[in-house]
Amino acid sequence: MKARIKFKKYGALRFIGHLDVMRFFQKAMRRAGIPIAFTGGYSPHMIMSFASPLGIGLSSDGEYFDIELKEPISSHDAVRQLNQVMVDGMEVVSFRQIAEEKKMTGMAIVAAADYRTRLTKGTLPDDWWEKIAAFMEQPEICIMKQTKRSEKEVDIKPLIYRLEAEGDSVYMQVASGSVENLKPGLVMEAFCGFLGIDPAETDFAHHRLEMYADMGTNGDRRLVTLEDMGTEIYGEENKNDFTENPHDERGR
Repeated sequence: MKARIKFKKYGALRFIGHLDVMRFFQKAMRRAGIPIAFTGGYSPHMIMSFASPLGIGLSSDGEYFDIELKEPISSHDAVRQLNQVMVDGMEVVSFRQIAEEKKMTGMAIVAAADYRTRLTKGTLPDDWWEKIAAFMEQPEICIMKQTKRSEKEVDIKPLIYRLEAEGDSVYMQVASGSVENLKPGLVMEAFCGFLGIDPAETDFAHHRLEMYADMGTNGDRRLVTLEDMGTEIYGEENKNDFTENPHDERGR
């Protein structure tokens, strides 16, 4: 059985890197008594894979990793037991069974993410929010993107799915994952350039809200959260509860 875990990362823990997050959850699995499966061989390790790891300095309400279980555990018990061993800055939100196919892992299917971004350094024009529509109406939004070997100009407009003002913040939905990936900082860098502001004079805090898979066909985008692609796991004492749960696909 495979399961997907959704968690939040916030506060001071937004400054720890992906490897430390992975080590943290490896220890948490043991302490919480989660029956996670291990690989074979001389050096077995937990079967665990993260979907689009978060960059250092970013907080999130929607982080995911998939595990393989050697025996079932109810979603309610798993969330409770994990949160009992969490530290301030980490919180498990859900624990759901997912499809067994390797191509359906979070790492393989994540296609988009949305963020809320706010200015933490510098100033923007008073009417900056009115400029977003004009920014997105440009035929191209080109930036210089750093690759492993060089720097090249790329058009990021096709990778920006939504961009709008939300009070004093910016909401954006962008491509994410192994096929196409756009960091929110690059979007704000391009927007500052459009406003005539030196991006070096500004700084932004980015908060990831959710991650999505694209379940559309024939080029039509249909984004579904990674959480909604899983189903609740029920224990023996409430295994029939899904028949009364209007949000569970099995109960429809």
